[in-house]
Amino acid sequence: MKIEQIKKHLSNTETVNFELQNGTIVPEHFHVTELGVVTKHFIDCGGIIRFEKVANFQLWNANDFEHRLKPTKLLDIIKLSEEKLGMEDLEIEVEYQAETIGKYDLEFNGKNFVLISKQTACLAADSCGIPSLENSKEKVQQDCTPEGGCC
Repeated sequence: MKIEQIKKHLSNTETVNFELQNGTIVPEHFHVTELGVVTKHFIDCGGIIRFEKVANFQLWNANDFEHRLKPTKLLDIIKLSEEKLGMEDLEIEVEYQAETIGKYDLEFNGKNFVLISKQTACLAADSCGIPSLENSKEKVQQDCTPEGGCC
């Protein structure tokens, strides 16, 4: 989800609710403790230089049980970030505390914002000889014949 998308959803909802992909609800007294732009300039294992830029929301559960973030307040925080940080219409990455700080993609299911688990991956699989999952399945299907010896 990008910044413009969350702004549209926030404009049409009465509450801000987050849930994990498994259905666990983030306690309603969470705080958005940070909203920023995170840039990552790196080199992958294949030697390709890469650059990523995301809007980062950090959620935190506080002991402030009376707190409840309203959609208008989050919209105000986003607007301030756009003005002060020059934040563009970037993809949103959410940080949320689990066993350690987890990073999540964001979707909206019509009621709640859903934190979608992110996965690591080799970005240069073709350069370092790691077959893609599709190629692995194709190879197994090709090799796995009655005469192939894999069955």
